[in-house]
Amino acid sequence: MTTVIVADDHPLFREALGLALQKALGGVDIVEAGNMAELEQVSREHEQADLVLLDLHMPGVQGFSALIYLRAHHPELPVCIISANDSTVVMQRAMDHGAAAFIHKSASVDEIREALQSVLAGDICYPPELDTSATGTPSEELDIAGHIGELTPQQFRVLMMVAEGLLNKQIAFELDISEATVKAHMTAIFRKLGVSNRTHAVLLTQRLSVEAPNSSDARP
Repeated sequence: MTTVIVADDHPLFREALGLALQKALGGVDIVEAGNMAELEQVSREHEQADLVLLDLHMPGVQGFSALIYLRAHHPELPVCIISANDSTVVMQRAMDHGAAAFIHKSASVDEIREALQSVLAGDICYPPELDTSATGTPSEELDIAGHIGELTPQQFRVLMMVAEGLLNKQIAFELDISEATVKAHMTAIFRKLGVSNRTHAVLLTQRLSVEAPNSSDARP
């Protein structure tokens, strides 16, 4: 049986997508995640899952960071972006960050079936409106993604919380660890990102937002 992880913060959409998946593929085991913490958990618990359908606007994560995390820690698991965003720039960035497909939320059951069958067969399904000869994602953004992918799961959680504006004390409480451990994680994060403080770390992380700031604004 095909196992699909559906990661979206709207329960009604997850339910509707689940029904569409049953029509498109039949006999599908659907595992749901409503935020990044749940996505981390189910991706660990279902290591043999066949693919992930991921929304770009997940609570607890910055833009493409969830995609980057999954590609780094579960490289054999295809990730299909499902989004209401119809920007070809966003589509191109998603594909450059390792997405196996980009499916619009308004797609028909037949379109979903075609895309997912292609991905399950091991192919990359480029959106038809995407010009693959167009300029790709800036190398600076891809470099940042590479550094983010080097973070351990706990370091990734800490960085996402820092990006949300949480203080070390708050992060320690949320993760049930000491402030000293948070500081140790921050030191490791700074080293891997090549920055010297949390402001620069946040600016780099913001480059991975769907609506990314200018590169000149995010450069330490």
